[in-house]
Amino acid sequence: MNILLVEDDLKIADFIQEGLQQQGWSLCHRQNGRQGLHSAQNSSYDLIIADLMMPEMDGLTMIGKLRQQNNQTPVIILSARNSVDDRVLGLEKGGDDYLVKPFAMAELIARIQVINRRRLNSNELFLKCADLELDIQNRLVRRGSKNIELQPKEYALLEYMLRRKDKIITRRMIMENVWHYSFDPGTNVVDARLCKLRDKVDRGFCTKLIHTIRGAGYTIKDEQA
Repeated sequence: MNILLVEDDLKIADFIQEGLQQQGWSLCHRQNGRQGLHSAQNSSYDLIIADLMMPEMDGLTMIGKLRQQNNQTPVIILSARNSVDDRVLGLEKGGDDYLVKPFAMAELIARIQVINRRRLNSNELFLKCADLELDIQNRLVRRGSKNIELQPKEYALLEYMLRRKDKIITRRMIMENVWHYSFDPGTNVVDARLCKLRDKVDRGFCTKLIHTIRGAGYTIKDEQA
């Protein structure tokens, strides 16, 4: 899973990040609602975990703006507010679940798993582009009759690209969402990994799916760029 965490308390954020990464999930952390809104608008996530009381933009405002833009990414709300009215308001404003602080990591993981099962059952079990297919549940990749073996980062990169099929993806977007750097570390890691992924996905096929958009970034689509 690719998860966006919007939480201004760094101790809580570190606690969540450590617990979720132990599950093998990718996590992108933002410290206020405005940053969280920008990330959610410009990247694809399976789940958002959002605090309510944050600087610059509170969690409810952020969720409300996403729902107004028809962004239906599931949201788990975190809050120290534990009254029934607070929980009802959070759900009415677009939250999918509401977890009161302090909480046990096991409970957060269980709630994430429930939402993920619901997402897989009701939405997408496979991501496709032409004859390329990614089986999310079993983490398998196939193009036509050929099984494709990918390293973990290659798989994460391909999944991210397929979720944004036909859209231009910048190098910075890849760094933030696959490598989880909020800055450019000054390496060619993205270009090198994309080169390897392209070789595995496109080599031997007449139709090339992964394209470089000069001066802009990359895209995956089932027609020539």
